[in-house]
Amino acid sequence: MTAVLIAFVAASCFALSSALHQKAAKQQPRGNPLNPGLLIRLARNRLWLTGWIPDTTGTILQVAALCLGPLAVVQPVMASGLFNAVLTEAALTRRKIAGRDLFAVATGMLGLAGFLVLADVQHGTTNPNPGRWTPVTVVAGLTLAVCLLAATRLTDTGRGVALGIGSGLAYSFAAALAKIVTSRYHGDPLEVILVWPTLLLVLTAGLGLLLNQSAFQHGRLAAPLTALTLTEPITSVIIGISVFEETIHLTPPRAIGLALAVAAIVAGICLAGTSTGSGQRR
Repeated sequence: MTAVLIAFVAASCFALSSALHQKAAKQQPRGNPLNPGLLIRLARNRLWLTGWIPDTTGTILQVAALCLGPLAVVQPVMASGLFNAVLTEAALTRRKIAGRDLFAVATGMLGLAGFLVLADVQHGTTNPNPGRWTPVTVVAGLTLAVCLLAATRLTDTGRGVALGIGSGLAYSFAAALAKIVTSRYHGDPLEVILVWPTLLLVLTAGLGLLLNQSAFQHGRLAAPLTALTLTEPITSVIIGISVFEETIHLTPPRAIGLALAVAAIVAGICLAGTSTGSGQRR
């Protein structure tokens, strides 16, 4: 339960940071989504830099939650950031929250609560066999390539969604690698600095950041954010089960309940993503 609460607070921090980052990214000229020049320009933007205060706080809390709970539990809770964002955006713009927005939040949070109760995810290993990464990495790599290809052919909202999916893939792998890195830390920083999970963590987190900020430039914030929010927990659950050997105990009634819970989460995310405003993470 502690991991869930920490993850929920982290998601709220990401909701605020995304609202600030999206506003700053919108002010920049559009270009190749893999061009690091966007990040260089944003690094000189005061609003974008301010957004890193809640983002950094959220990252620290997310790592703490991953240390305490299974990947397949923590990452779905991070999806609550989209629902929090509906409320955060309304507060920042001082507008009245629409009934549709409240329904989206209620539906999504109800589904999330149902998933956490019914899934009963059990811890797996914190140091998985490197060979277990191969299948999921190949599939994710091919999916990312398709997203980048689609982004070159689509415009506005469609491009934002494609880049949002790519960003969600990168961030889910970064979260999994962060879990490995933190489990290896025993007081000596050299134990975790010069190892392959840390190097890949930096690369995947950097790729996710670049794709995320590029996605923010296209269409309303809700479009890429919904794609990211839906992609990240699904990918993380797959990684948790296939790589970290985390388990979900299924019985026929529990399976039906989980299917309904997932449907409620997806419905809440889609409703929030097509509402009058939004903002979330990374």
